[in-house]
Amino acid sequence: MEVTRQIYWNIGHGVVIPMYILAFAAFGVMGWGFWQRLPIWRQGKALDRFDRYDERVKRMLAEVFSQLKISRVTDGGIFHSIFFWSFLILFAGTMLVMVQADFLTPVLQVNLLSGEFYKGFSLALDIAGILALAMLAGFFIRRFIIKPKGLEIVKDDYIVLQLLFAILITGFLIEGARMAATELQQNPDLAIFSPGGLLAGQLFTTLTAGTLLVTHKILWWFHFALVLGFFCAIPYTKLRHIFTTSANAFLAPFEPKGAIATINMEDDSVDQFGAAAITDLTWKDIFDADACTSCKRCQDRCPAYATDKPLSPMKIVKQIGELAEGNPAGNLIETVSQDALWSCTTCRACQDICPANIEHVNKILEMRRNLTLMEGAFPGDEVRTAVSNIEVNGNPFGLAYAARGDWAEGLDLKTMEQDSDVDILYFVGCYASFDRRNQAIAKNFITICKAAGIKVGILGKEEKCCGEPVRKLGNEYLYQMTATENIELIKAYNVKKIVTTCPHCFNTLARDYKDLGLDVPVEHYSTYIYALLDTDRLKLTPEPFSYTYHDSCYLGRYMDIIEQPRAVLNQAGGSIREMDKNGYDSFCCSAGGGRIIAEEKLGSKISEVRIKMATDTGAPLLVSNCPFCLTMFEDGIKTGGAEGQLQVRDLAEIVAERITAK
Repeated sequence: MEVTRQIYWNIGHGVVIPMYILAFAAFGVMGWGFWQRLPIWRQGKALDRFDRYDERVKRMLAEVFSQLKISRVTDGGIFHSIFFWSFLILFAGTMLVMVQADFLTPVLQVNLLSGEFYKGFSLALDIAGILALAMLAGFFIRRFIIKPKGLEIVKDDYIVLQLLFAILITGFLIEGARMAATELQQNPDLAIFSPGGLLAGQLFTTLTAGTLLVTHKILWWFHFALVLGFFCAIPYTKLRHIFTTSANAFLAPFEPKGAIATINMEDDSVDQFGAAAITDLTWKDIFDADACTSCKRCQDRCPAYATDKPLSPMKIVKQIGELAEGNPAGNLIETVSQDALWSCTTCRACQDICPANIEHVNKILEMRRNLTLMEGAFPGDEVRTAVSNIEVNGNPFGLAYAARGDWAEGLDLKTMEQDSDVDILYFVGCYASFDRRNQAIAKNFITICKAAGIKVGILGKEEKCCGEPVRKLGNEYLYQMTATENIELIKAYNVKKIVTTCPHCFNTLARDYKDLGLDVPVEHYSTYIYALLDTDRLKLTPEPFSYTYHDSCYLGRYMDIIEQPRAVLNQAGGSIREMDKNGYDSFCCSAGGGRIIAEEKLGSKISEVRIKMATDTGAPLLVSNCPFCLTMFEDGIKTGGAEGQLQVRDLAEIVAERITAK
């Protein structure tokens, strides 16, 4: 007996023309649905996300078909990937059946669906269908039975799950009815290559031949109607993410992570800074709302949300979408709320984990810009004071310019004004310049450089705050003012290379300052020390110690520096005990986004939560490489009751203590 099956069995080829007409009609409904959404997206400002077209297409195809972004997520990501690949196999199999029936057989008299190929084809499709059903069942259990905290359930969830279940189940029932009439008795050896159909076929074995044919035909048309309904429903339900999320992989920015649009503050024609309404956002900001699947992964990783603050990155994206669709003239800031906006630490955990390439942080920053530049708003009076201090004194503490280099007394360290012929300019930053605890870090870094024979210069009293905290709070004007003065000074001294001990200074000088004309290599001291060790310019005498390590958000997620600091600590003799949230999944210290100069008044303290994660490892030492993190953690140890359990030290302190004497 030939190993194949008759396509359109019991249906007849007369169905082909009406089937295609109905299919094209469904595609038309789908296309019309997306066409109706265009005006919603176009409310936003222009933004070019169609450059480097070939690269964008390649990235989109790679992300969509590899499913790497979604499978990275631990809470069900791999199950979504399995469902996607299963559904893709089913779709490809359906397309092959159509090509075989409507082209290969009538035109070329070729039958691909026969012999061993057909066996493999049938087995692959049935396994894919079974897996898809199993994954759907998992989604159902998670969403409607387990109901994870913060997961919102809407009408679309019921519609989509029921529709997909119905399509898959009727598909197996159609196969089972056909097999009951053609294979179960006549060709049982072939039937085993359709395990799903074989199981479903048992339901029809007691039916008469006539009833079986009628049942099969009804199921076939019902299944076809469900498939048409599926395509029609895509633009009107959460199913639209099939296209919009895929499109977002194409539309994602090529700029460095965390890049912020630099405003031309001298453009007199601009009368609105930041976003106060939907029309102040870009079209991509609005499109993101359609790409969002409400999976809540951004929300789960938000340190503000985790500590009971009124911020959910997912909710903000949804609020933008709802406003754009239902009330475009509405007040964006009031809809989102100032408390939610000021709670963001810009840690970027939301964007890093988002499988839909949604850009949460810049939306928040644009709204902050409106609050600061247009309304003169601040998170609190302490922030107003710190901002005023930066404007007047060049630092948030309000201390005198002349005292900025006092920390270096006795180190035989010259300022650039005294001697600009140096290997590196050490951009010290405000905390290492004025905060006593962090001054120790600066001194240790100089000790390390001297041991490696590196000639270091500092700007001393000429250095100003890099401007990062005020920029992240929305004050682009003050940021550009301080940044421009720093850049002019650096250029005047013909600096060859800049090294910082602050990830925030590092990110700002290395990336943001480029928009303002700085083109000097900038490096964080963790990778700089790593290179010194790697080239044998610096040697350490290892001394064993047990530690846990905190990945600063602005070093790890923003700059992809994860392994080098660990490698340095390993050479120093360290034995690491990783926290549950580490690397790209690290948990913020709470100081980013300008929060370093703001009091944490809402919810619980983020730093205390992170300290708890550190103490849970059992390690006696927490190592950081950021002055903001160090400050937050020492405070968190005191307020969180971890004194005596945990000590916080900086990477530079660990290294400096182990330098091999020459």
